Amino acid sequence: MKAIAFTKSLPIDHPDALQTIELPTPTPEAHDIRVAVSAISVNPVDAKVRNSALPETGEPRVLGYDAVGIVDAVGSAVTRFQPGDRVWYAGNVARQGSNAEFQLVDERIASLAPKSLTDAEAAALPLTAITAWELLFDRLELGMRDTQGKSLLVIGAAGGVGSILVQLAKQLTDITVIGTASRPESQAWVTSLGADAVIDHHQPLDQALKAAGFDGVDMVISLNQTDHHFDAIIEALKPQGKLALIDDPALIDLRKLKMKSLSLHWELMFTRPLFTTDDLAKQHDLLTEVAGMVDSGRLKTTLGDALGPITAENLKRAHALIESNSTIGKLVLEGF
Repeated sequence: MKAIAFTKSLPIDHPDALQTIELPTPTPEAHDIRVAVSAISVNPVDAKVRNSALPETGEPRVLGYDAVGIVDAVGSAVTRFQPGDRVWYAGNVARQGSNAEFQLVDERIASLAPKSLTDAEAAALPLTAITAWELLFDRLELGMRDTQGKSLLVIGAAGGVGSILVQLAKQLTDITVIGTASRPESQAWVTSLGADAVIDHHQPLDQALKAAGFDGVDMVISLNQTDHHFDAIIEALKPQGKLALIDDPALIDLRKLKMKSLSLHWELMFTRPLFTTDDLAKQHDLLTEVAGMVDSGRLKTTLGDALGPITAENLKRAHALIESNSTIGKLVLEGF
């Protein structure tokens, strides 16, 4: 099968940063479905792994942690799917990814794809939807508390995770959502997703919040540059507030959280598949729920730009755009 892979960490403008190769078509294990990949999207984790995770000598590594495709074969223990089903999923960072004609994925972290979306539109959502859902409902536990009158600041709301997180928060809770975005087009995007207010994260966050009429917020979800905003986040959070993040900030002084009794919550959507947790199938359940919300018109795709077919050159373009930190929504590629 055709795949796009890397064998060593190289700058994305290097000719060999990503290469087209041939690999054996994989055989499903017990809980695996084998998917003929139709469309993929590219996330910051793709570039992060390419830049920092060295493949074993002589073993090409296939990236890609978002996909839509058709089930081609199933393992002996699979009960949720059968060949011919159209599925979507984010996969497992410890396994070969979706930048290939065929991919193995555990059935417990996949679901049927939304019927109302094209392959490209659907491919934009799985990883970010899982991340956003787990941030809101597993880490901050919004589904278990009264959010009426409460406020949430989302730093980096125009990106992939922010774009679906704002929608989920507005559709499934009563919380007031303030998003950050710096450019007019990204601010308009966040507003279109349902944010109650948008502020510029190039300004001091606590000051920008006050200018927008907020004396503070109950919760912050920081999706990028947490270390840059850390002191302003602490200032903006109300006593007993909560901070959740997904990035890898430089050294931050957690002692600064103590005075206000602030809590810290980290989210990695790969934790469940990496450790095969007892609640692994929750990712199947939440993707099923999100698909239903899409098909009922409550959520929309976060597709930002379609870059053409799945080729090494187009993937290099996508990685370069991701590394520029200037994308709106998601970057998608479709077809081999």
